[in-house]
Amino acid sequence: MNAPQAPALGKIPCTIITGFLGAGKTTLVRHLLENAQGKRLAVLVNEFGDLGFDGEFLKGCGISGCTEEDVVELPNGCICCTVADDFVPALEKLLDRANPPDHILIETSGLALPKPLVQAFNWPAIRSRVTVDGVIAVVDGPAVAQGQFADDPEALAAQRAQDASVEHDNPLEEVFEDQILCADLILLNKSDLIDEAGKARVKAEIAEHLPKAIKIVETAHGKVEPALIIGLSAAAESDLAARPSHHGEGEDHDHDDFDSVALALPAGLSPEELSVRVAKAAEANGVLRLKGFASVPGKPMRLVVQGVGRRVSHHFDRAWGADEPRDGRLTVIGLKGFDAKAVETALAG
Repeated sequence: MNAPQAPALGKIPCTIITGFLGAGKTTLVRHLLENAQGKRLAVLVNEFGDLGFDGEFLKGCGISGCTEEDVVELPNGCICCTVADDFVPALEKLLDRANPPDHILIETSGLALPKPLVQAFNWPAIRSRVTVDGVIAVVDGPAVAQGQFADDPEALAAQRAQDASVEHDNPLEEVFEDQILCADLILLNKSDLIDEAGKARVKAEIAEHLPKAIKIVETAHGKVEPALIIGLSAAAESDLAARPSHHGEGEDHDHDDFDSVALALPAGLSPEELSVRVAKAAEANGVLRLKGFASVPGKPMRLVVQGVGRRVSHHFDRAWGADEPRDGRLTVIGLKGFDAKAVETALAG
């Protein structure tokens, strides 16, 4: 196999990291920052919702060589829908720095479609300065193993066989498919949480959606050899025809199927007590993802709490800043019209 070629004409390579809600994108980005091996990395992170959890998590990571100016946030919007207003100016901000990065990591929100973002690299303002080194799709192995993206495949197939006019209408599955269809590499994350038979089923499920051979790499906690991700030299912006999408050229794409709210977390609870309440909140009808920060009595460290489906995790990530508000905050993302009141009730205990 030939070694990857350097980006043409001195273009700065960018890696787009896509994946569904809670797949582990931010954990992967943090792992890459911790293992930069001398490269100057910058991160452009997009968040869906009012609370920029992922950007705050990365800015507060305490990684040597990673400063706040190396992490640029695009909150309150889908990066693939706000290219002209948000993405291009943010990218130019990184490129125009006196000491520009060697490589840029772009973490999309879990609801973004990667292809419109790849297309944006052909915009006149940036096409001579950057290239898409590769698109990495992070897949939540246990979620796919549980059939999150196909409600009832057999019933759906029977309906389609009986009535050709029936169309599949599942926004979650469409987002998932668009993300893996655009990928140069797929990471089967959280592989430590499923057995070998489950892994085989997930790989087969992914393969059914792919029109070309894309390598699937198993990983846990986003830990993967950086050389597998950085340096692909895919020039994806020149390879759009090989990256099919449910949403065609010029077709509108919005997120009317999803809602997000930012809620206060109760104070004075232990990590275990808080996790129980967040787990209960995750059971509310239509909830897809919960993530936020909390202050724990007697602890100087900030507690990160996250929930995907029925799985809730927590850990301390860093010390609270001297002037930083310690009010607990939680972002909840769900299907349009999800039961936010039930979430509030569960958090209140």
